[in-house]
Amino acid sequence: MKTAHHLLADKADHRTISVSPNATVYQALQIMADHNIGAILVMDNDKLVGIFSERDYARKVVLMGKTSAGTPVSEIMTHKILCVSPQTSLDDCLGLMTEKRIRHLPVVEGNLVKGILSIGDLVREKIADQEFTIDQMSHYIYDQRV
Repeated sequence: MKTAHHLLADKADHRTISVSPNATVYQALQIMADHNIGAILVMDNDKLVGIFSERDYARKVVLMGKTSAGTPVSEIMTHKILCVSPQTSLDDCLGLMTEKRIRHLPVVEGNLVKGILSIGDLVREKIADQEFTIDQMSHYIYDQRV
């Protein structure tokens, strides 16, 4: 069974993009746009202290009438971070994300951040697994008829 570690290793670019808690929301959004990501980890030196997502921006900046240039990420980031270990199965990751209604899941070993998985990463992997299974079944059925 594939794990979070396997999926991170398979990702073409699994660098961990992060921002300081003192960065402005605007700076975080610019980094997110530059890397085409929907969430960014908030790190104080090497310590994971939060996560900032497009959802945080919409709900805690736009709807609250704050400015992205004048608001520090630390003020609106999600402080309660759900994380998984590298050994967590992809099914468990997907279940946790579905249950908690989150789209991004940091992978942490001890105090070291290994990467972050998105719901898109997991869905793509599930689709690839299903396509592989269908292909194997098709070959089996075809070989039985010949």
